[in-house]
Amino acid sequence: VVGKFAWDRSALPRVWARTVPVHPSDPLRGRYVRLWLDAEDHRAAGDSTAGVEFFARDSVLAVRPATGWRGLRVRGPSPPGAAGVVVWEPVACFIPEHVPDPSRLEPGQTLWVEVSIPRRGLPRPIQIEVRRDAP
Repeated sequence: VVGKFAWDRSALPRVWARTVPVHPSDPLRGRYVRLWLDAEDHRAAGDSTAGVEFFARDSVLAVRPATGWRGLRVRGPSPPGAAGVVVWEPVACFIPEHVPDPSRLEPGQTLWVEVSIPRRGLPRPIQIEVRRDAP
């Protein structure tokens, strides 16, 4: 597994994406944060395609209609000030015990995650960052 993730990080496209934190519901998995990924929507206007796939465009995480497989569902429009749409399936990012929970944000902060983008499925989190919004 370690070798697979190391290869993914070196070979797959990597981008930073704004996230919407979701509180974890499974205490048996360890300490982690579940994140909905915010992505630019590159579907045609009015397109209600059931499945989408991720891709990197100009160093930004984006979605388009899935080709040749089921794809992932879109949850809905992003929160105000975000890029486009939030994808329904959240990703889990595990955090060490000594690190404060990054999903507990102060006003004016946003949570970002660097992800690698596989050909199919959800992007894989690499690292989390809390950013202060521009004034």
